Amino acid sequence: MVMNTTTALSTIDSVVLDVPDTAAAEQFYAAAFGSIPQLRLRAVTDAAAPSSGFRGYTLSLIVAQPSTVISLVDSAVAAGATLVKPAQKSLWGHGGVVQAPDGAIWQIATSAKKETGPETRRIDEVVLLLAAADVKATKRFYVERGLKVGKSFGAYTEFDLASSGVKLGLYSRKALAKAAGVTPDGSGSHRLGIAGDGGAFTDPDGFEWVETSA
Repeated sequence: MVMNTTTALSTIDSVVLDVPDTAAAEQFYAAAFGSIPQLRLRAVTDAAAPSSGFRGYTLSLIVAQPSTVISLVDSAVAAGATLVKPAQKSLWGHGGVVQAPDGAIWQIATSAKKETGPETRRIDEVVLLLAAADVKATKRFYVERGLKVGKSFGAYTEFDLASSGVKLGLYSRKALAKAAGVTPDGSGSHRLGIAGDGGAFTDPDGFEWVETSA
């Protein structure tokens, strides 16, 4: 574990995805989801950051109603994403999962089971879920850096980041992979950076945090 600063962490501005071709990734995300201000891209090569299998995180787009879930899943697949879980009803609402050409796994979800108005494709929240080898230990690490716990039960912890551009949660690796519909096996780089106000550091599970302006 490497810590370069002890600045208190209180918000996440954006997530930074490492992609082999930023122009192609920009084109994909614009076609798939439209504008996501909290998403940034940076170029990386396989030689510089080898990665295989599940990268230990998922990104969720929280929307208002089922038709928006279906619309975003369909447009992502049309733009080149792999369909992991089709958009469908569940006990908690409606959701689907896609994997972007760069390897990032996106869950699109709503807690609504019925339509609440015209379909707008509006994204209400972006949620980052990190797989932790030891959820309690990683939760303690982030609490010591200034985050407050909103919910915590079993293999899941959700931090209270009401004013943050990106919400943050922790899950056990096995549980997160199961929720995403993929196998938990994977190794190498997470291909992810997290830009917040807590300075640059690396958490116990190897996730890299960068300066917001980096």
